[in-house]
Amino acid sequence: MDSLNFDLATTPLRDLNQFLHHEAKTGQVKQVTVLNPDGAHNIAVGLDCPVAVEVQGHAGYYAGGMNKTATVTIFGSAGTGVAENMMSGTVHVKGFASNSAGASAHGGLLVIDGDAGLRCGISLKGGDIVVGGSVGSFSAFMAQAGRMVICGDAGDALGDSLYEAVLYVRGSIKSLGADAQVEPMSGGDLAVVADLLSRAGISHDPAEFKRIASRRELYHWNADANQEY
Repeated sequence: MDSLNFDLATTPLRDLNQFLHHEAKTGQVKQVTVLNPDGAHNIAVGLDCPVAVEVQGHAGYYAGGMNKTATVTIFGSAGTGVAENMMSGTVHVKGFASNSAGASAHGGLLVIDGDAGLRCGISLKGGDIVVGGSVGSFSAFMAQAGRMVICGDAGDALGDSLYEAVLYVRGSIKSLGADAQVEPMSGGDLAVVADLLSRAGISHDPAEFKRIASRRELYHWNADANQEY
């Protein structure tokens, strides 16, 4: 049996997640399809095996959170914290994503075909995020490592208190956060954007993107700054 369906209209979500956490690790089922998710929270959370999960509809909070090696595809939109704390694997949202998408992700790839809400990529720790649309304010706040590709526009305070993560934005930026700055695109940056766009299945010219990185002025406390940065 290579595939299995779980209809959440008749089957408890607990049964789905228990299967994904235990039986799926045997490798006998390669693909799990979730029917009638109807915005249920915590779908396919904490996966730790290379199973493919297809959610046929909208997902609630924390879908695909703490993912490790699995591929989770949501054929709809996702609520707060999709792919939160992801370690590896892929989470692909075919619709829109709410607040804090990809928060604190250590690895893996999060793709959002539509827009993402506030704080996308907050405290990013090494994962990659590609957003086909725009992102809300305070995206990449305190992002420590990893990369974000934003094909649309960015809201206020993009990259506030940015560390070593690098952001690439194709559209307009309403404002940059503290210690973030626009830098020239290098050949290496163009290659990174091209690769991430290809993996996300999105076609844009990498040369249309701007690079945003840290000025590195907030790494150490400056007593003479008088709280002015």
